[in-house]
Amino acid sequence: MDMDHVGYKNVDTQGFISGFQILQAYYPDRLAKLYMINMPWFFASFWKIVARVLEKSTSEKIVMVNNEKGRTQLIEEVGTEVLPKELGGNAILVPLQDVQVPNVNRC
Repeated sequence: MDMDHVGYKNVDTQGFISGFQILQAYYPDRLAKLYMINMPWFFASFWKIVARVLEKSTSEKIVMVNNEKGRTQLIEEVGTEVLPKELGGNAILVPLQDVQVPNVNRC
């Protein structure tokens, strides 16, 4: 989750908590790992509130990438072939609106 350009005004604490609670209750074990990068200055305080309501099994899957060790872990676990260059990988980031889906014939 790239949090670049996330500001204090567009973060909804209750919405964030509710989203994680829904994922925990209805989609357990669907999340392998979530890397959070480019966190704004206020996010550490915000995260302390959110983390208190998460189950331990969920919070252990969330990695804050805020130093070189975290970036190295991200690159090693995700792989340079799928990470965009902006995050230390080799993949080219394509804006969603520019993605071309191949035509697949279905029977």
